[in-house]
This record gives sequence, structure tokens and C-alpha cells, in this order.
Amino acid sequence: MRTILILLRKEFRQIFRNKALLPLLFIMPTIQLLILPQAADYEVKNINIAIVDHDHSAYSTRLVSKITSSGYFRRVASNGSFKEALELIKVDKADLILEIPVNFEKNLVRENEEKVFIAVNAINGSKAGLGGNYLTQIIRDFNGEIRLDWIQPERYNPVPRLDVVAINWYNPLMNYNYFMVPGILALLVTMVVGYVSSLNIVKEKEIGTIEQINVTPIRKHHFIIGKLLPFLILGTFIFTFGIGIVSTLIYGIIPKGSLLVLYGFLFLYLFAILGFGLLISTYADNQQQAMSISFFFVMIFTLMSGLFTPIESMPEWAKIVARCTPVSYFIEVMRMVVLKGSGFADIKRQIVAIIIFGIIYNGWAILNYKKTSG
Repeated sequence: MRTILILLRKEFRQIFRNKALLPLLFIMPTIQLLILPQAADYEVKNINIAIVDHDHSAYSTRLVSKITSSGYFRRVASNGSFKEALELIKVDKADLILEIPVNFEKNLVRENEEKVFIAVNAINGSKAGLGGNYLTQIIRDFNGEIRLDWIQPERYNPVPRLDVVAINWYNPLMNYNYFMVPGILALLVTMVVGYVSSLNIVKEKEIGTIEQINVTPIRKHHFIIGKLLPFLILGTFIFTFGIGIVSTLIYGIIPKGSLLVLYGFLFLYLFAILGFGLLISTYADNQQQAMSISFFFVMIFTLMSGLFTPIESMPEWAKIVARCTPVSYFIEVMRMVVLKGSGFADIKRQIVAIIIFGIIYNGWAILNYKKTSG
């Protein structure tokens, strides 16, 4: 125990003497947690739409008004030709075109049917899909409204009406930050702690202090524990600052579940991700190699974690890769505990997976570290 305490004292002195490392550990996560949830928003608004109205009737005007007042669309062109509207799509000034044909109102009244034409700029597939769905739903609502207008209550029986009462579980106001902030916090803890720990042993090699450690009676597991514990403490501090101050004061997100569950899983996760960082450092010969390897794996962790794309919608091979990344389990647990109030019994599968990751990474790091190397 005395050996580990001496190593801890050395590590903390090295950390706080490094003026470039402190902003990386404390300032960068705070700024990213403030900015990323605002930018990473799946709700598409201000979709530029060019409306070509050839009818100029009361119904077409009513439809245009319903579209522009929905809050999702921003009209960028008035009544020109379809060719002019298509040019706006070509120069990325419009995302959709709605063309209302001549005799739109007349055909609706006399023929009981009419068609409108929608052209979508599909370069951005997500925006195109959502914009097209929004517009289609608005047109359907408009169609339902005018059908009710044609019904004469004095001549027909009352129209049956089905009222729908909906409730949004776990996120009643459908605030997108409630979904993104816990996941982004999990990712930031992974990036900062895993990245810094991967540079740790490599730095000892570069400055030559590892040679001095190699001639001491310090055992391999003492050395690894001395390298792991400081960043476990720092990772806990970063997580506490994010969940206790930024998430609560800035976004108003208060965990529904127990903090004991959150921190219990956090310690297991930090044990695993720090072992992964230390494993990288045992293979790298210099900090540049460690940074390159860390960046490679952090990118995979980010893209396959389920933060931005649901794992269930991925192809089968990608699901396997996602389940082999520890950060995907941490993001799941964060959302389950913070939003749903899940307990230990609900996250048993994630706990088992993280324990397995921790044993593999740390065991591998201890076996791979050779005191004779330097």
C-alpha cells in the first residue's frame, strides 16, 4: 500500500505540473458538453421550401399558410416557375419544392381528388427524409380539414371521431437534450480519460523515468495500479462536474435513478477504459504512436456507440462491432438510469459486459508490460 501511495503522489505531481494537460482534463469537457448537445440535434427545422402555386385559390393559399406556419419550413421563393425553383435546389438555396397545379381547388371540389408534386433535394438523406415526411403529414392534415369542411351536419349523421390521448414516457416534453447530454457525457469521459491514460507509460519512456522505475523493486501490478488510480479519480471528478453541475444547472437534467447505480457502473467503466488506454501505451514506443492508435479507436467508439445512430438500425456486422465497444454499454446505462430510473437489476447485462472488458484490458496490460523494456 505504501508503494502505491508513493506512485500516486508521483503521478499527481506530474499531472498538475503539466500546464497543457490541465485544460484537456477540465476545460475541454466542459466546453464540449455545453456546445455538442446544442449542435447534435436530430430535429430538423428551418427547411427551405420553394412553393410554386399555379392556382392562387383560397384552398392553395390555405395550404401554403399551413405549411409556412408549421415552424418546420421557411419559404424561399414565391410564385415562379418550377424551372426557377429547381435552380434553387441546384444552388442549395432550397431543400424541397411543392408545386400546386392549376385548377387545384376546382378539381378538389368537383372531382373530389387532386395531386400535388413534391421534389426533394436528397443529397442530405436525413434532412430530405424528415422534410418530406413533415410536408406529407401537413398535406394529409390539410386534406382531413377540407374533407370535414364538405360535410354538412344538418344532412348527415355526426361524423365519428376518435380522440387520441398520448403520453411521452421518460421525456414528457420531448426535449432532445435529455437524450443527448447523458450520451455525450459518457463519450467525453471516454475520450478524455482513455486518451490521456494511453499517453502515460509512453511519456515515462520518452523522458527516461521508466528506466529508473525498472531498477526498483516495484512490481508490474503496482506500477499499473499507480498509473490507473489517478485517472480513475480524475475521471470521477469530470463525471461529477458534468452530471452534477453542467447537466443540472444548464440543461435541467436531474437523474431519475440512484446516484449509487450511476457511480457504481462508472467505476467499473473507468476500470475498463483505463485498462484499454494503458494497454495502448504498452504497445506504443512514443506519444505520437499512442495518439494515433487512440484516435483510431476513439473514432470507432464514437461512431459505433449508438450515440448518433441507434444500434438496432445498424447491419448485423455493425451490431457485433458495437457490442464489442465498451462505450456503447456506458451510454445505454447513462440513458437508462438518468431518464428511466433503472436500477442494478435492470443493467445486469451491461455490468457483466463491462467487467469482462475490464478484466481483459487490464490483464492484457499487466502481462504486456515488461520492466526490462524502456
